[in-house]
Amino acid sequence: MRTPAAENLIRQRVAALRRALPAAKDGDAKSLHQARVATRRLRAALPLFGTGRKAEKVARCVRRLTRLLGPARELDVSLLILDELEKSHDVPRTAVDRLRASIADERRRLQEHVRERLDDFDIQKVRKRAIAVARKGIEQKTPRDVEAVAWAHERTARRARRLAAAIDHAAGLYLPDRLHDVRIAIKKLRYTLELGSVTRDGRTRYAAALRTLRSMQDLLGRMHDLEVLIARTRSIQSSPGASTLKMSADLDRLVRRLETECRQLHGHYMAARAKLIAVCERLLKAGERAERARTSAA
Repeated sequence: MRTPAAENLIRQRVAALRRALPAAKDGDAKSLHQARVATRRLRAALPLFGTGRKAEKVARCVRRLTRLLGPARELDVSLLILDELEKSHDVPRTAVDRLRASIADERRRLQEHVRERLDDFDIQKVRKRAIAVARKGIEQKTPRDVEAVAWAHERTARRARRLAAAIDHAAGLYLPDRLHDVRIAIKKLRYTLELGSVTRDGRTRYAAALRTLRSMQDLLGRMHDLEVLIARTRSIQSSPGASTLKMSADLDRLVRRLETECRQLHGHYMAARAKLIAVCERLLKAGERAERARTSAA
């Protein structure tokens, strides 16, 4: 018997997570990132099939894994940025080396914790429970019926509404916390919208919106990563005995370089902001049409 498409969706997302975990446990930065993305995609898919106790239990388990991998991923990105800066030759090598040593030491210590926790993570149990949730959802409703489609559109519209509110709250000012909220809202909307693009029709319908969301997520993600590195640099400067006057001056030059890029990225965000708002408006209208269709069919 052919496996339903909905169940295949869950299987694929669990498989992606399972493939990435072994290397992530060994500290591979790329695999750790892939594992974290896989957890987010799995969490986005689970609510399509139900929001009961069992579904929430699986979601909580996967959410804990997302949070476990987050700090390590943040340190990996900081190290990658330092590699870029070193090649650019426009910041003092001493500042880059000082910061890299601090981050690498913390990353090594954190990896021990990640490895221990991943040893306790039972991916087979998660797979079994996630598939059970999918099968139960399939039994309760046909994934292609009007009610299910309307529900998916409503979820997408709700996240589009939250993104629009975050964009409005951030306004045109360079406020890192508010811009970070925009980034998080983009990420949640993107992973939800990806669920509608698994079919050929969906890939065509949502291709442009997904490109915009992915591009803006990358832009704001880079901005956030730079802000994290700035904060870490300032922390080293303010630590008693952590740096000489010369080192402090070199770290200042590094911070100015990072701040300059942040301002440039904010300018790019403002230039593309209207396109992001247009995506929200389009998805909100699609949600309204789906709601009308559901009401008519009732």
